[in-house]
Amino acid sequence: MQPPCLMEIAAACGGGSGGGSSCCPTPLLNFPSSTSTTSTTPRTSAASRRDFTAKATAGVFPNTNFTNPESLPAPPQALALFLAAFPQYNQTQKIDQIRNKQYYHLNFTNHTCLDYIGIGLFSYHQFQKHHNPFPSSNLNFPFFGVSYRTGNFKSRLLENGLDSDLESAIKRRIFRFLNVSDSDYSMVFTANRTSAFKLLAESYPFHTSNKLLTVYDYESEAVEAMVNTSQNRGALTMSAEFSWPRLRINSRKLKEMIVSKNKKKKTKKGLFVFPLHSRITGARYPYLWMSIAQENRWHVLVDACALGPKDMDCFGLSLFRPDFLVCSFYKVFGENPSGFGCLLVKKSVISILDTNSCSSNVGIVNLVPADKLFQLAEDSSGTDTELEIHHQQFMSQMVPSTSSFSGPISYESMKTAQTSTTQFPKTEEDTNLGSNVSEIETKCKGLDQMDSLGLILISTRARCLINWLVSSLLKLKHPNTEGVSLVKIYGPKVKFDRGPALAFNVFDWKGEKVEPVLVQKLADRSNISLSYGFLQNIWFPEKYAEEKGRVLERKEVGKDEKMKKVKANLGISVVTAALGFLTNFDDVYKLWCFVAQFLDADFVEKERWRYTALNQRTVLEVL
Repeated sequence: MQPPCLMEIAAACGGGSGGGSSCCPTPLLNFPSSTSTTSTTPRTSAASRRDFTAKATAGVFPNTNFTNPESLPAPPQALALFLAAFPQYNQTQKIDQIRNKQYYHLNFTNHTCLDYIGIGLFSYHQFQKHHNPFPSSNLNFPFFGVSYRTGNFKSRLLENGLDSDLESAIKRRIFRFLNVSDSDYSMVFTANRTSAFKLLAESYPFHTSNKLLTVYDYESEAVEAMVNTSQNRGALTMSAEFSWPRLRINSRKLKEMIVSKNKKKKTKKGLFVFPLHSRITGARYPYLWMSIAQENRWHVLVDACALGPKDMDCFGLSLFRPDFLVCSFYKVFGENPSGFGCLLVKKSVISILDTNSCSSNVGIVNLVPADKLFQLAEDSSGTDTELEIHHQQFMSQMVPSTSSFSGPISYESMKTAQTSTTQFPKTEEDTNLGSNVSEIETKCKGLDQMDSLGLILISTRARCLINWLVSSLLKLKHPNTEGVSLVKIYGPKVKFDRGPALAFNVFDWKGEKVEPVLVQKLADRSNISLSYGFLQNIWFPEKYAEEKGRVLERKEVGKDEKMKKVKANLGISVVTAALGFLTNFDDVYKLWCFVAQFLDADFVEKERWRYTALNQRTVLEVL
């Protein structure tokens, strides 16, 4: 199999190096170049992006608006129109084959999962075929559990050869998947993304490099934990701003915060925290900001948690070489969202970490086979407190939290899916799973599948689906209102290089916003898992000043004990949807049909009465 050509990779990554570019320019991709390729690729990539955007905008239901949910095309007709507008989607049928064979629970349960962020380690088929060390229970073996580790963070990074076989194998697999060299970086497992951010904030030398600069257009628990911890340790915290209405980075202000006035000074200014794109709006940010930060004496933390499955292939890590990198992994898409975070530290900067500050080591975990984790509770040498902690950790892994992700499918649906596994013949990979627990745990079929598909195929599929969804949502108009839109989308609209995430709100015919929490709950009733978030750090140019008061909301975030007053953020609460590599057309079509129901002015009221009549709890108190 021949490697993809430079132009294909550039297209998958977004190409170009301008202010709106999503990725590094093509020369940063570490491929051999020729004179002809170098001179023609940028222009061709830019032309391809413009051509795609124009066709996607004009090709989705041209000259048509929908004012009634009953007027939407039926699934076969909608699919035909979709394929006519996005013929590239036909090239991604291999993903459908993987979904049907390896993640068949999604079809059996008719569950649309649009709330997963991170990378899946294992397939559902693998999950069903593994050895269960607890046959007498109804709980499925979740491959591994986590156990909090005591010790010093800096010492943990410097340890060599002290990982278990399971941890070593999974680390090697993750390094390979991320295209990161273990000779350049050390890695620790953390309980989650928030733990990784807080851990770094506790150990970073803010006493000598006293600034923290973050680039986030949304409220994040992980970022808040880092900011609060850094402030407590004396850091000066700053945030980038995003210009209304497109929510692009305010380049002038960010550059002012980054650029050093004293060019001769050699000490580092502080920590620059850079997400490669927004996990809420799907906006991608130019990688050039990392270079500017490094040139101006900043340590750089790359937040890769919202990256697509193979986006690291076009990151150009060997060129930017960030000092720190955070990513996250979950176990099985649509079934088991529990997992862990990873904090990678460049070996050359480990020495700067503050040993005294990071002695508590809160958040670092070990990966432990579930049967061994269970045995810890039977170890007579453990104290009562230790036994209780291990028991709680074990149970939390067996019954994962559903606060942010789609939870496990229902028991009845699980039985259906399990019964239906007999429809699939035993494959070579089933034989390879074997009975050895460590073999099962370290064979990360989810990562293997993404590697086999590659960047171009996965990016093409996501690009087609997210842009169709954006275009189709904007076609929903309230009747008898001179084309008032049902949906407001925040951030990029139809765009070649936008990420597969979407932030939107639903408005009634009077222009009043339907609360995002309500939209999420109603979607859940329709077997669609969405999330909601809060956009913030929004800057309004003078010409949009009048909109500021109408658009921004005030959200209380706690109390300032010193000032004796309530602290609040200004921003916009939104509904969010995240497309994964397994998302198909049926999923986005189903979401579109659900949102279209709000065209019926009585939809929310009907839902309230329907569930009241069924003697169920009301959807929300706001109803």
